[in-house]
Amino acid sequence: MAFVAILMGSENDWPVMEATTQVLSTFDIAFEARVSSAHRTPAETQAYVADAVARGCSVFICAAGLAAHLAGAVAAHTVRPVIGVPIDAGPLSGFDALLSTVQMPGGIPVATVAIGKAGAKNAGYLAAQMMSLAEPALADRLLSERAANRESIAAQNGRLQDKIAG
Repeated sequence: MAFVAILMGSENDWPVMEATTQVLSTFDIAFEARVSSAHRTPAETQAYVADAVARGCSVFICAAGLAAHLAGAVAAHTVRPVIGVPIDAGPLSGFDALLSTVQMPGGIPVATVAIGKAGAKNAGYLAAQMMSLAEPALADRLLSERAANRESIAAQNGRLQDKIAG
C-alpha cells in the first residue's frame, strides 16, 4: 500500500510536522513518522529509506533545522520524490535550514517548501498532488478542496463588501 514517510531530525520538529500529518489525514493518505538523523544515525536512516521503498513508500518528507541535511541524505538513497521542510529553529530562524535544504547538487533533487509550519502543511499537499498522478480519486478530492477554498474567499469578500457598503 502506498504511503508517505515523514522523517524528522528531532522530536522537537513534531509540533511543526504535525501540520503535514493533518493534511495527509484529510485526504486519507497513509503515513509513517520517524525521528532519524542524517548525522547521528546515518546508517539507520539509509536502512529505513530502503525498507520504506520496499514496502511501497511513494514520497518522503524530511524536516530538519540548522544544517538540515536530512532531506539531501534521504534523496541520495532513493529516486522517490523527497520534499524538504526547513524547520524554523536556531539563531537564523530557519534561514540556514532553507539554504541547506534547497542547495542540492544536480541529479539529487529535493523539492523544498517554506520554512516552518506553512511549509509543513504545503509538504502534505505536495505529497498528495504527487500521489494523485496515480490515483485519480485523490486528484478529485484535491480539486474539491480547492473549490471549497475559492467559495470561502468569495464569501469573505462578500461580507467585506457588505460592511463597506454598510
